[in-house]
Amino acid sequence: MAIHITDDPDADELLTTNPFALLVGMMLDQQYPMEHAFMGPQKVIGRFGSFDPAAIAAADPEEFAAICATTPAIHRFPGSMSARLQELARIVTEEYDGDASRIWTEAADGKDLAKRLQALPGFGAQKVKIFVALVAKQLDVRPTGWEKAAGDYSLEGFRSVADVVDPASLQKVREYKKAAKAAAKA
Repeated sequence: MAIHITDDPDADELLTTNPFALLVGMMLDQQYPMEHAFMGPQKVIGRFGSFDPAAIAAADPEEFAAICATTPAIHRFPGSMSARLQELARIVTEEYDGDASRIWTEAADGKDLAKRLQALPGFGAQKVKIFVALVAKQLDVRPTGWEKAAGDYSLEGFRSVADVVDPASLQKVREYKKAAKAAAKA
């Protein structure tokens, strides 16, 4: 299934065809609008010329940080996120032979997938649940027990990036998040 998160055909194609790009987009999706976070990989490839995890991991950290900070930056905190991106690239290169999809395709079950994701930089418990749901819904990868690993994000509705398939669903996710924030403040 094609991914439609950014409203940019090239960026969405990269997310659809490059598992590492999808993983990086999810990592960047914090304190930053989701469609901009998922544009990060496309920005990197346009500036760095590659989105190969080994090349990113091996890049000079200062030079890579400068690439990530170039306007428009990959995130509102480009310095810390460029370091996280390089660490994520190092893990994917060393532990998964550069193939990020092995994180989910080789997981024994939902619990194993959650454990693998939680070991990555920037992936806390909530982000893990959202990414498990994203992989299950968008990529149709459903290890045994994925629903438990995804929690409420496995349900039908418009709760997270896992539910975004077009501009209308993006707006519904935005409305859900806005309502949830308002309810939390009340």
